[in-house]
Formats: sequence, C-alpha cells, structure tokens
Amino acid sequence: MKTNLKFWYWTPRLLCILAILFISLFALDAFSPELSFWQQIGGFLMHLIPSFILIALLILAWKKELIGGIVFLIIGLSLSPIVFSHNYRMNHSIFMSLGIIFSITIPFAVVGILFMISHFKRKKARNNQQD
Repeated sequence: MKTNLKFWYWTPRLLCILAILFISLFALDAFSPELSFWQQIGGFLMHLIPSFILIALLILAWKKELIGGIVFLIIGLSLSPIVFSHNYRMNHSIFMSLGIIFSITIPFAVVGILFMISHFKRKKARNNQQD
C-alpha cells in the first residue's frame, strides 16, 4: 500500500516538472544573432514567464494537492481551445493542432487529475490509519 501512495504522490510532481521543462524550451527562440546580449536575456526571461507561473502553481499543488489539482485541471482544459484555435489558424491542420494541445496543454490537465487522485488516496490512507 505504501508504494502505491508513493506512486500517486510522485507521478503528478514529476510529470509537472517535465511539462514545465518542455514549455520552457520554447523560451530558447528568444536568442537571435541580430539582438544584443541584454535584449536576448530580456526576451528569454519574458518567454519564461509562463514557466515561472507554472512553477509557482506546482509549489502550491505540492502543498495543497486538491487546490493545485483543480487549478492545473482548469488551466489545461481552458487553454486547450485557445491553443487549438490559434494553431489551427496558423497551420489549417486539425491533426497538427490536436497534437500541439496534447503536447502542451493536456499534460497539465492530466497533472491536475493526478494531484486530485493523490489527495484523495492520501486522505483515505490517513483515515484508514485512524480506524
């Protein structure tokens, strides 16, 4: 039973870290030879703002799994139509746009669900210990 709880505890956290690292890779397009060093650093930091917000939400979810899980689920589900429509306007491909939301926004919805499952599993284990 204890290894089951560890799985539910660590899976959303590790998946969220990986998803944030993936999102952070997009900040690398701020580097351009035409720009000065400080312009590149400024652009890079600006591109990392979503990653910083997601890190703050991960810290929240780490402490308050249910609240963090709900927030990640809402973010993942609410941004999916926006990201899909934006990419569909750019590439006119349903499948490519679906692939993009499945790689960018849906992982955060999955993380949210996993945080909520972890919360309820740990709560149930605590209640069973009290009995």
